Amino acid sequence: MRGELSPVVRRKHRGLVITRAGRGFSRRELEEVGLSVREARRLGIYVDVRRSSLRDENVKILREFLKMVKGGQP
Repeated sequence: MRGELSPVVRRKHRGLVITRAGRGFSRRELEEVGLSVREARRLGIYVDVRRSSLRDENVKILREFLKMVKGGQP
């Protein structure tokens, strides 16, 4: 499950913006889709409590995952 559910993290390094896979979703991203940290961890979603950013692409990933889980689609 880790491969399909990885958040996008961006950072600056010497003027360049580097995009990589993050350690987990931020609290603000979880709140945007209506999940608490406890509920997310029960679903097997990794949470990075140190991050505070809100990325639209991560919210989209979470919404698609929740549709798949609640809808029962493979």
